[in-house]
Amino acid sequence: MESNDESSHVKVVIISFPPPNNPSLGKTITAFTLTNTDHHHLFPHQDQVFEAPVESPSIPPQNPQIQSSFSPLFFTTPIKLFLFLAISFFAVIAFRSLLFSSTLQELKSSESDNDEKTQTFIFPLYHKFGIGEVAQRDVEHKLVRFVNKENLVGSVGIVSKKHKLGSLNGASLVDSSTVFPVRGSVYPDGVYFTYILVGTPPRPYYLDIDTASDLTWIQCDAPCTSCAKGANALYKPRRDNIVTPKDSLCMELQRNQNSGYCATCQQCDYEIEYADQSSSMGVLARDELHLTMANGSSTKLKLNFGCAYDQQGSLLNTLAKTDGILGLSKAKVSLPSQLASKGIIKNVLGHCLTNDVDGGGYMFLGDDFVPRWGMAWVPMLDSPSIESYQTQILKLNYGSSPLSLDGQDRRVRNIVFDSGSSYTYFTKEAYSELVASLKEVSGDALIQDTSDPTLPFCWRAKFPIRSVSDVKQYFKTLTLQFGSKWWIISTKYHIPPEGYLIINNKGNVCLGILDGSNVHDGSTIILGDISMRGQLVIYDNVNKKIGWTSSDCVKPNSLDSLPFFEG
Repeated sequence: MESNDESSHVKVVIISFPPPNNPSLGKTITAFTLTNTDHHHLFPHQDQVFEAPVESPSIPPQNPQIQSSFSPLFFTTPIKLFLFLAISFFAVIAFRSLLFSSTLQELKSSESDNDEKTQTFIFPLYHKFGIGEVAQRDVEHKLVRFVNKENLVGSVGIVSKKHKLGSLNGASLVDSSTVFPVRGSVYPDGVYFTYILVGTPPRPYYLDIDTASDLTWIQCDAPCTSCAKGANALYKPRRDNIVTPKDSLCMELQRNQNSGYCATCQQCDYEIEYADQSSSMGVLARDELHLTMANGSSTKLKLNFGCAYDQQGSLLNTLAKTDGILGLSKAKVSLPSQLASKGIIKNVLGHCLTNDVDGGGYMFLGDDFVPRWGMAWVPMLDSPSIESYQTQILKLNYGSSPLSLDGQDRRVRNIVFDSGSSYTYFTKEAYSELVASLKEVSGDALIQDTSDPTLPFCWRAKFPIRSVSDVKQYFKTLTLQFGSKWWIISTKYHIPPEGYLIINNKGNVCLGILDGSNVHDGSTIILGDISMRGQLVIYDNVNKKIGWTSSDCVKPNSLDSLPFFEG
């Protein structure tokens, strides 16, 4: 029986919606007729194309012939069915491409906005011990162009105030991005430093990086009452460099000092007392600070810092190869805070100290080098009275054994991230329990040795100890727990044996954690450089949080190379 070819056809309707960014175009409805009459016609005939207004949500009624004709079409015309599916597929692709194009444009616009933000400064950090060879080489090759004779308008005679002025509490962070390389090791002096360029023409000054100090200060000849030799010539202020007491930062600097505001004074005096009872006295100065940005460009701006003419105590020993201290705390007078207040950077600071025997690493100011993932974050204690970087610790373990945070009720304790401290300090109870746990290490392989006057807990071995890796199998990891008492959902900071052991000059392995009973307030744990090596540590003053992630600390991940890291 002959079939009627004209009856073997199907109506196909394709509805295309308008792009989301231009709904006024309306919907497009395309109707096709598929037939079996002519196998030479590979494409369906287009019956009708029209646009439907946006406000018409109705859909044309279905053609009942589609359902009755679909089955024979499927079995008798596979090529036409394939063409129908192909056309539908490409219609969907075209619609999705409109969405993607719109989304891509938004992303490009967002990236463009991000490109306009401030940059990040990267600083080189050096260790004071052994600086004679390393630092001098860097000065010869990197800084010689800045060392020129300075024509002073006239030196300033500054009156020394010998009475006690009280301790200084304050410092903050900056809002641009710059990177500074680091050199050094923890033992025996344990002072990491970077250099800054100050004055016109710019001169280099080596400063200890200290996240627990507020004011940045440089030894200066104003004239000098008591100064150490230092790495460079003393800073010589001009009369117009001296800040008056009416300056807002002077008032901030003096707010916790006994002397208070002096209306008749011609200079802003200060005195800083440190935890080891050493002190620094001086006046507030203002001069040009030269900074190199991560993209290679440079900037200079006037910032306030201390002109320190009288140093006392053990501070004089640490100044043998450096010129002062770089204050990096949260206080308004700190270097980062001043830079942030001027809109140069975001108030973010990061440092990374390597685990290498030769030391090294880098520090940056700004947020351009903060990793977008892989960081562990804990909330920063935010209080007007707390200007150091503190958070709370809930548990402390040596291996699987808990250590007491307090001798009585095991209360939550505060912990300070302090780059100005070489070693880590535990509360008296936690330190005693740790030492008791470590006594089990003593045996045939390691024998306790008390001959080192600076580090009270050491071991000698019957075999030569070249590095901590030779003996790490005898020790366990320390774990600091934050955020929650539940182990699974808490945030943890792990300190492996490399993070609390050092090899002294006798070839013995020593505990780099000390009794903190007489340091700070005696009840606060201090996380020092020895336990922050191998970690990128971030202090985010914008979002009030402290974070860390493991790193080799060679250079920031987003930078391929940095010229001043060479050598």
